[in-house]
Amino acid sequence: MNIRKTTSSFRICASALFIGTLSAAGMAFSQSSAPAKMQDGVLVGSNGMTLYTYDKDAEGKSMCNGQCAENWPPFTAASGTPSGDFSVITRDDGKKQYAYKGKPLYYWIKDQKPGDKTGDGVNNIWHVAK
Repeated sequence: MNIRKTTSSFRICASALFIGTLSAAGMAFSQSSAPAKMQDGVLVGSNGMTLYTYDKDAEGKSMCNGQCAENWPPFTAASGTPSGDFSVITRDDGKKQYAYKGKPLYYWIKDQKPGDKTGDGVNNIWHVAK
């Protein structure tokens, strides 16, 4: 067998395998998913808890920090790329937070179980996300 032909065949196979691996890895990292879903007309996180929006937020910018964020924990973003109307914003503290149609999303500390919506209308500036 010709050594040059064998080496060339090996390089072609190794290159194809490497490219295939990169393609599969790229697909895994680029998979998009919705971080929340509609349930009974409102958005809920994967834990089933109601998500809220804050009237004082600017599009793509959270204005709820400090004590506000303790009472209204941000819906923090995990890995992956959100799809559709979901996006990820960067908070003032550098953490990532999901937004829906540009509006940052939050939980309400006083909601105790899935389906609770006790934060809707608080101070006339908090609303269930729809």
